[in-house]
Amino acid sequence: MSESRTPTPDEVKQQLDQFRSDFEALRREVGKVIVGHGPIVDDTLTALIAGGHVLLEGVPGLGKTLLVRTLADALHLRFQRIQFTPDLMPADLIGTNVIHESPEGIRRFEFQRGPVFANLLLADEINRATPKTQSALLEAMQERSVTVAGTTHTLAPPFFVLATQNPLEMEGTYPLPEAQLDRFFFKLLVKFPTADELESILDRTTEAVEPRAQPVFDGRRVVELSHLARQIPIAADLRRYGIALVLATHPESTAATDMARRYVRYGSSPRGAQALILAAKIRAILDHRYHVAREDLRACAPPALRHRLILNFEGQAENIQPDEIIEDILRSVDAPAAAA
Repeated sequence: MSESRTPTPDEVKQQLDQFRSDFEALRREVGKVIVGHGPIVDDTLTALIAGGHVLLEGVPGLGKTLLVRTLADALHLRFQRIQFTPDLMPADLIGTNVIHESPEGIRRFEFQRGPVFANLLLADEINRATPKTQSALLEAMQERSVTVAGTTHTLAPPFFVLATQNPLEMEGTYPLPEAQLDRFFFKLLVKFPTADELESILDRTTEAVEPRAQPVFDGRRVVELSHLARQIPIAADLRRYGIALVLATHPESTAATDMARRYVRYGSSPRGAQALILAAKIRAILDHRYHVAREDLRACAPPALRHRLILNFEGQAENIQPDEIIEDILRSVDAPAAAA
């Protein structure tokens, strides 16, 4: 019987070098189409490699949908797009049983799959649909399966949801349920481009030929990169630092900061800690390190935690942003001492 062999240091280095090379190739291919938004692209790719879903928030016209479409072009994955509208029903998303009649006249129910049966699902303007339809994504996002009429249908791996949403102040939007928000690995805020970036956008989109990304690798390689990232070690003190950052978001915790106690109703779930650690491991690889550093955790805290903080009435009334609370936590929570 064969035994698993521990890879040599040279083999590990080669695997990590290939990881960075593949990540850079994917980033470069997306960059052929997407102007600017470098941190958004990096964080989106990080979440995908970690096996998580991404929520992109920004006003219409900032390229959120184009980013997802470009990513689908750069990855050899089955892609589906759903435009969320107020009249979209759960069956329009996950599918339904329909009556099928055979040539012999025998009728039976057959499951007709919905657009959720894809590797990469773009949920466009997700917060324009009703909460009932939004919730239909919950099982698919967490369990990678859907249940219709008591029968569970498994989604083929890998399965990623990239959702876009408009700011909640805009007309015709519904807030996402807290349970669904928690299913997103990262929430990324898409900002308006700078003047130089806007000029580049016009150059690319008003010419006769628009650039298009070409496939870099497939879903199997995405899964391999995900497995490799999970092997990156994290020191016990740094793991405790990540836990301390999450506990500091809970107003009832002794570790909570003053801002968290004053403005937060519910803090981050354990999924926030999981996202924080996994993203930090990927960031460490990209920074040519085989271990997680404090800076990795600090850099990943805003996208991993901002959507997991539920503000209380006072926080909403004073228009406190979750990022302000996270910045206060990063200033207040003591960092682990450097190893001797």
